[in-house]
Amino acid sequence: MHSTFKNLRLPVIAAPLFIISTPRLVIEQCRAGIVGSMPALNARPPELLDDWLAEIVETLAAHDRRHPEAPAAPFAINQIVHKSNDRLEHDMAVCAKYKVPIVITSLGARPEINEAVHGWGGIVLHDVIDDRFARKAIEKGADGLIAVAAGAGGHAGTTSPFALVQEIRRWFRGPLALSGAIASGDAVLAALAAGADFGYVGSAFIATVEARADPAYKQMIVDSTSRDIVYSNLFTGVHGNYLRGSVVAAGLDPDALPQSDASTMNFGTDRKKPWKDIWGCGQGIGAVGEVLPTAALVARFEREYRAARGRLVLEAAATCT
Repeated sequence: MHSTFKNLRLPVIAAPLFIISTPRLVIEQCRAGIVGSMPALNARPPELLDDWLAEIVETLAAHDRRHPEAPAAPFAINQIVHKSNDRLEHDMAVCAKYKVPIVITSLGARPEINEAVHGWGGIVLHDVIDDRFARKAIEKGADGLIAVAAGAGGHAGTTSPFALVQEIRRWFRGPLALSGAIASGDAVLAALAAGADFGYVGSAFIATVEARADPAYKQMIVDSTSRDIVYSNLFTGVHGNYLRGSVVAAGLDPDALPQSDASTMNFGTDRKKPWKDIWGCGQGIGAVGEVLPTAALVARFEREYRAARGRLVLEAAATCT
């Protein structure tokens, strides 16, 4: 495994959550021993990104000085590399200033972005929904992949996590994270058993104390299960998973949503806004039973992960006896 991940205490990468992830959440994720992340676009105005990265870098450095026996995990910044992102050049320059260790790229694979990250010693993980996009990303210089499979929150693919990992692992041996209904330590272990290196966890972190989310959003996650997830492309033009309750609250029928197209990037002035009013969420939330501090959630993941691994070891030993 790449040396960037040497301080992980659990093989988990926290997904960057649009609007929701801020330095407060990222710092607690890294202190807990998993990769913390946030979208660069969450810092508004753009100048705020410099302050946020300074806070993350300085706080984690102070943690490491106080706890040399348990240094913080690395952090990641998500960049939307699509040409519509007019902040990309500015945000990449700020990331270069702070030598961000991991950059997660979305909506396009661009060699010049990968080269820039490599220039300051960072690595690039690119998120993909199928094997074709995975191959393109590696061809263009990404170091690793995030397989966004069926059941993931927000914009997600429709391929089974097992099928997607299997196809990618036929040709790629680099860092691979799996996203798709992973909200427990058991699911993290399942991701590794399937061939991934990391579980990629998003929705469970929305229901944490440090997440910058509406309290009603957090509680809806606690109260909901996979039956309460709606898959639609109406809200952004790209298919994604959303909480049924938020769709209903917007005055829409979640069972009769019209189709949109890829050029539709908002509702229009007479409708609710995606992400702010229509809440993205993955299918794994049945495992989320309460709003917890981030450290407590990661501790739960770790207990479940180790317990699941222990059960497999015991079962394997019993089979061989």
